[in-house]
This record gives sequence, structure tokens and C-alpha cells, in this order.
Amino acid sequence: MELEVKGEKNAEMAGIMVHGRGATAKSIIRVADELNSEAYLIAPQAKTRQWYPDRFTAPIQNNQPQLDESLKTIENCFNELSNMGFNSEDIFLLGFSQGACLVLEYAARNPRNYKAIFGLSGGLIGPLNTNFDHKGDLQKTPVFLGCSDRDPHIPVERVEETENKFKEMNADVEKRLYSGRAHTINEDEIQAINDILNENSS
Repeated sequence: MELEVKGEKNAEMAGIMVHGRGATAKSIIRVADELNSEAYLIAPQAKTRQWYPDRFTAPIQNNQPQLDESLKTIENCFNELSNMGFNSEDIFLLGFSQGACLVLEYAARNPRNYKAIFGLSGGLIGPLNTNFDHKGDLQKTPVFLGCSDRDPHIPVERVEETENKFKEMNADVEKRLYSGRAHTINEDEIQAINDILNENSS
């Protein structure tokens, strides 16, 4: 597993940062330069710069076996941090675009008390109007969903479906839709990430 790493291993919190389609682990871990919170960060690199081949709203089978392999990568990252001594409530997940879809899907399939979950321009994976059957308790984990209201890749209805599912799973969800914004990470989202991490610091 190819990883980019940033920060000190004795930090009080850790994060798994997941890049989007066509991007790199180096590009997503640079977001850490804008975070006020000190954390030990790991960012996995997708072998072909994509976590799965088709759109995230395509039938699930269209994205297999790469989707399951990519979810396993996130699990391996989580296990690596756990083996270093970080508890689940010390670990946050952050992803952008395809990476956001992946971390949101991973969290929904593996509910536990995370530090926080940040889905930036993403949503749960599956066709529109999917009746998501994820079950479990996220134990009031803060979940932040940020997206443009006219994102060419992420339908607003999927962001709303994701919000509803995570609320159903007992997460503390905040959704922000940005009018006319491009498919990118904006300053308001960075501020929200900082606020949530600082509010939940020990």
C-alpha cells in the first residue's frame, strides 16, 4: 500500500485522507497545510489514480472488484492507525470527490465512533434512489457534507440521501450546499473542518 504521511506519530488524533479521481495522495494531504489541528495523517494512493472505474451512481457491480479493493485499502489504513495506538474516536476520515464517496461508504459499512467524517463533494455509492440498507450506530460522530448545488459530478439528491442515512445511523450531520460553486474544496469547508476538529479535541 503506497502512502503519503504527515505529522507526528505521537499526535492526539489521526486522519485518513483520500484523494479524488485522477488525483494523488500528495495532493489531498496538502489540505493539511490549511488545518489548524495537529494530527498524524496518512493518505493512500490509488494504483491507477482512481478508486473505481465508473460513476459512483452507477450499478455497484460496474465498479467491482475495484470498489471492494479500495474499501479494503481504507480498512488497512484504519487498522494501521489502530495498531499505532489510535482509538477510533481519535481517527477522522476525509475525502474529496471520489475519495469522499469512498470514505462515506466505508463509514456507513463500518459504523463506530469516529473523530469526524468529512465528505467533500461526495455521497454514498449506488444508483440514485437506492434504498440504502446500511445499519449501525455512529454514536454521534460529527459528519460534514459540503457540495456545490450544481456540481456536475455529485447530484444534490444524493447528498441529501447521504445526509438522511447518516442521521438515521445516529451521526451528528451538518450539510452545506454552496450556490454555483465549482467542484473543489473551498475556504468555508476548510473552516468547518477546523471548527469540528477543534471542538472535538481533548
